Amino acid sequence: MGQTIGIKDMRAFFAIVEEGNISHAAQRLGIAQPALSRQMKHLEENLHVKLFERGSRRIRLTEAGQLLYGRVESILGMVDGTVREIKEIGNGSKGVIRIGTITTSGAMILPDLIAEFRKTYPDVTFEIWEAEGARIIELLDSRLIEIAITRTQVDNLAYELLVLPNEPLVMVMNSKNICGAEKETIRLEELKDQQLIIPLRWKTNFIAACQKLDFEPNIICVSDSIVQDLLMVKNNLGAAMIPISSKKLLTDGDLIYKRIVEPEMTTHTVVAWRKNQTLSTACRNFIELFEKIFVQGEISG
Repeated sequence: MGQTIGIKDMRAFFAIVEEGNISHAAQRLGIAQPALSRQMKHLEENLHVKLFERGSRRIRLTEAGQLLYGRVESILGMVDGTVREIKEIGNGSKGVIRIGTITTSGAMILPDLIAEFRKTYPDVTFEIWEAEGARIIELLDSRLIEIAITRTQVDNLAYELLVLPNEPLVMVMNSKNICGAEKETIRLEELKDQQLIIPLRWKTNFIAACQKLDFEPNIICVSDSIVQDLLMVKNNLGAAMIPISSKKLLTDGDLIYKRIVEPEMTTHTVVAWRKNQTLSTACRNFIELFEKIFVQGEISG
């Protein structure tokens, strides 16, 4: 029976790609390296394709291998997610909570939240995946994570949502190159002649707002890495637009923050989980605490 692939083969293939070579993958799987090599050879023979480029110290996938990797990641996520859902239905005192987050929201939210949660549930552990917003939603759909934290638009028909209050966007600038007449705010038109660093997710709206004021912004870099943006400002490459909460990511006397006004620009964080997914009890408890701290404001964050 040719052209078949089972869960065991998927896990072996996935481990090889994740580890980067067969030797490390064999150690991870607890099997001998020759046996794993034979298993992959048989898999390629069954599928009638080459999955790996031979002769490289680190595993390199063929086009077919790249396609298989994407499918296997999704399938294993669904399988493992289903098993977790079955096993972790209980009182929520143990288990693993898997969260996907963008950098800014995760850094601002998760440390305090996890610390508070573990006061009540010290045996619950966490896995945190960090990526850009669209990738986080892909991980959620693949059931590799249970909770997504993002600033991107999320379909409320497919997901349950907690929407956190709006927060202002600010311009951070180097103290050697301060612009704007006011100490704590900056009008958008005052950025006309400045070199700017803008996150991709806000680029379109930012340009449109500038065009309404009859100027084209001088954007020298588009970057969704807020930490990288702050470091570029520290090196005096330009002024960067970030959420005001991101001030905590880099405490530095050389950086000056001014809230954008005329027009005011804001963003918000969305917490999402799938409507058709049975969450572990630990995960439900975590979401309840999330809502108390950041939505209802019952606990100081």
